[in-house]
Amino acid sequence: MNRSNTRLGLILFAVYLVLYGGFVLLNAFSPETMESTPIAGINLAILSGFGLIIGAFVLALIYGVMCGPDDEVPSQEREEQQ
Repeated sequence: MNRSNTRLGLILFAVYLVLYGGFVLLNAFSPETMESTPIAGINLAILSGFGLIIGAFVLALIYGVMCGPDDEVPSQEREEQQ
């Protein structure tokens, strides 16, 4: 695995960890806030939970795009082509 891919993965993991940590802390220390219903009677806990799921998917897409296949042919395939 490429070092830059590893670094990007760790950065994206840290971003998600902060988001999830905020969600857990908010649930633990301010449950009244999570009971509020800002949109169509759906409480904030449900909305933020879905937000975390969508956020994880977006971060995975970012990682996939930025760490996509290289244009360089791996050495084993180069040897087979010769």
